[in-house]
Amino acid sequence: MFDNQIDNRELNQNLRQVLESYLLKYYREKHFLGLRFRQGKRDMIQINVPAHDLPIILQTKHSENNDPDSGKNRPEVQGHAEEVKQYIMKRIEKDKPWILGTLTANIDPDLIKVIEIARELCLVVIPRGVKLDITDGQHRKSAIHELIESSEGALIGDNDFPITLVLEKDFNQCQTDFRDMAQSKALDKSLLLSFGEFEGRIGIMKTIQEQVPIFKDKTERIKNTPSTKKKLIYTSNYIVKLVSCAFANDINAELENWDVETSSNALMNALNKFFSECEQTKQIFETETQDLTVEKVADFK
Repeated sequence: MFDNQIDNRELNQNLRQVLESYLLKYYREKHFLGLRFRQGKRDMIQINVPAHDLPIILQTKHSENNDPDSGKNRPEVQGHAEEVKQYIMKRIEKDKPWILGTLTANIDPDLIKVIEIARELCLVVIPRGVKLDITDGQHRKSAIHELIESSEGALIGDNDFPITLVLEKDFNQCQTDFRDMAQSKALDKSLLLSFGEFEGRIGIMKTIQEQVPIFKDKTERIKNTPSTKKKLIYTSNYIVKLVSCAFANDINAELENWDVETSSNALMNALNKFFSECEQTKQIFETETQDLTVEKVADFK
């Protein structure tokens, strides 16, 4: 046991000496520890970049003038970077965790130095003036860039952001990479709401779904459309709009500062009274899902 500790200390010391020699040599250039891997016949490297370095080493090349070959990215979607920025700011202001997904960028391998250290571990050296071309994450990069340059820059200055670096010099392949990265299917609103944080209108909605019999086990929580065959009548997206409208007369109101427990109890009592006394809803309200027939659900809907 003691011998192993000595061996580990010696190995760590040797590794530090190796790294320090490289860091000293390339101190005027950007350098990052990386982890090499292969995927889809491609060589890639995962690096972690401090927030303040992100705007310096990343660039976007948007297509312009109706010419897709004039850049590697589509034009930015107006307002999306601002949405990302507001998401970060709101989470920070509430002292709550936040996360942005890994960015992906292409780089001609001839423009950088990749120094092998051991197995897949390497040191990536990016010379001054060399930029990484974003293929996925242009709006996240813009949001971070704007925050860094704003008066709130210190709020994210101590954060790091992972980048998957694709070693690729072929321009056409870079465009193909962007297309492939952009083909993910949009998630249904009900699914996003079901995984939302338990606060505001989402917290109230989740409580209502469980405590109001006409919603309990009769609500589609994943897809946009409730399946009659599964005896589902409503969607989480429908109920969250009901919650917002009930308290703010606005289906989009977030109700951020509303107390979830107090608000849920008030709305739950009102809805239970309404659905239990309304002739059109009373039977569905009082009947548990397993006792409902598909025909009854279809007729009600």
